[in-house]
Amino acid sequence: MAESKKTNIILLFADDQRADTIGAHGNPHIQTPNLDKLSDSGFSFRKNYCAGSFSGAVCVASRAMLMTGRHWQQIPGRNKGSGWSALPVLPRYLRDKADYKTFIVGKWHNGQETLRSAFSSGSSVYMGGMVDHADFYVQDYAQGKLGDKRKAKEFSSAEFASAAINYIQKAETNKPFFLYVAFTAPHDPRNPPEKYRQIYYKNRPPLPKNFLPEHPFSNMPMRGMGRDECLAPWPRTKAVISDQLCEYYGLVTHLDEQVGRIVKSVEESPHAENTIIIYTADHGLAMGSHGLLGKQNVYEQSMSSPLIINGTGIAKGKSNAFTYVHDLYATICDFANIPTPDGVTSKNLLPLIRGEKETLRDSLFLPFQNNQRAVNDGRWKLHIYPQINHQLLFDLESNPDETNNLLASHPEKVKELTNLMGKWRRKVGDKDPLSVTKPQPLKVDYSKVKRVLDVWQPKWIRDKYFDGREKANHGPKKK
Repeated sequence: MAESKKTNIILLFADDQRADTIGAHGNPHIQTPNLDKLSDSGFSFRKNYCAGSFSGAVCVASRAMLMTGRHWQQIPGRNKGSGWSALPVLPRYLRDKADYKTFIVGKWHNGQETLRSAFSSGSSVYMGGMVDHADFYVQDYAQGKLGDKRKAKEFSSAEFASAAINYIQKAETNKPFFLYVAFTAPHDPRNPPEKYRQIYYKNRPPLPKNFLPEHPFSNMPMRGMGRDECLAPWPRTKAVISDQLCEYYGLVTHLDEQVGRIVKSVEESPHAENTIIIYTADHGLAMGSHGLLGKQNVYEQSMSSPLIINGTGIAKGKSNAFTYVHDLYATICDFANIPTPDGVTSKNLLPLIRGEKETLRDSLFLPFQNNQRAVNDGRWKLHIYPQINHQLLFDLESNPDETNNLLASHPEKVKELTNLMGKWRRKVGDKDPLSVTKPQPLKVDYSKVKRVLDVWQPKWIRDKYFDGREKANHGPKKK
């Protein structure tokens, strides 16, 4: 059987992973030896971002952008989350133009129609947004159909890694493959196996430098604060955030082990010499930064995520150029030696890896629904909150944690960045106003916010963080 000389591509996609949760990227408090190895022997992008969101479920937007290669405001139609199956979806485009086998493992949160349009087959597919990592059901996928639901045999990250390894071991060498492995960790519930959270309970990482008990203003409508922000009561206490950070780090470390298993399977397979491994996440997470817990904000920790590329022909190095998660579309097309289709606005990252360019874009735009906007010129970052007519200005060079608002003292910089944001808005087609005539209240009365409890939180988390509450008010009813 003739062997394919084309490059196999494995895309490992974490869920809710902050960019600062990798040891090799400067965090001495977290254990990620396998991601450290990927980074040290590969190429890391240190300013990688999700390009905002049309939804509080930011993962839906991030995945839609990745699969279409377009900024979310450039995805046509009203249903930007799952109404794009007619576009040249990345896996199908690889299959049609370069004869790739396409295989999905793990989370798919963009509907069955897009799944059918994207992938030929898959295993241990989870159709949904979040899951109790220790108690959930998966489906296998073949010929455009999902099989019966079956109970996962392992913790989520291990279940998905095992399915990926099984595919790698059986994959033939006569055709290249695109293997997409979408983990549900470290998204909450923050319930890593006991061993992994104990690692951090016993040696606690420090709280974020920008920890606050409460966010100082209403960055989103109160009704839109949603499930993520209700995972701990207000005001946030250092003790509660410390525990949740330990549990979050435990999920990352357990996920790191599974990444190591996958990498080892590649190294021991016939595909070792012609495979690219990409590791990234859909976006970051607040985890106590600015008094927030979720990703429904345009602060650095929530919109940035890790991105590492390792494998055949990839030089060692790193870049501080601005990149978006959906830049992987054009990059993967280059790996497959096919042109990017018309309408794709993703930028190819390979010129950065090869040292041919130092930057791909001079600034970054982060639009979030109709209530948050941010633009970053590499040093200065302007936040605009249209629904409350509020603005913030940060010098990220001296204040990367976004805690010192310099709006009043730098009016010329505000004007400059507002003009820059206008250029971005025209480029991507952003038509939402930047201010309103009847703004909503600036402050939040947290005592009036009813905490949301979703059905996926296990009992020990409900006992610990929800005072033993049993009745959930978010998610499907359990049968």
